Amino acid sequence: MRTATQPGSFDPPTLAHLVISWTAMRHHDLEKVFWTVSRQPLGKEAGRTSPDERLEVLNAVAGDHRWLEVKTSEARLVADLAQGHDVVVMGADKWVQLHDPTFYDNESAMADALASLPICAVAPRLGLEVPEEVCLEIPTWASGLSSTDALCGSPWMALSAARYSGLWPELC
Repeated sequence: MRTATQPGSFDPPTLAHLVISWTAMRHHDLEKVFWTVSRQPLGKEAGRTSPDERLEVLNAVAGDHRWLEVKTSEARLVADLAQGHDVVVMGADKWVQLHDPTFYDNESAMADALASLPICAVAPRLGLEVPEEVCLEIPTWASGLSSTDALCGSPWMALSAARYSGLWPELC
């Protein structure tokens, strides 16, 4: 079975997360995409909600999509989260982070991590460069969506399970 992992905080999950997953699944002929939540995400402060609270919402979303599953991990690096999968799906912001040496012990560790990655499927984001060979073709509207935007005045961007959960009062 061909699978992908899409690491993220999903705080809250948005239409863009779903569109990116679906596009990667179709483009790379995948049977499953795993939304993977790191319990201690690299480069992020404490989330607005706990991983366990988000997992409940994410599992509700996955319940509507046979091809989508949710899991958690103690791993922090994308290279570690991607182990065992055929594809790793990410946004352009995560792609930039992957190539930032400050997230690794040294340059050699970064080179090793990058070399261990499976196929990368990267969703473009306005203002960030993504190499053509890894770029997913997603609708332009989705490349501008973020969880932060959903919380700052555009609640329509959040998935309904997130809006109805009450975890993000800004979405109500």
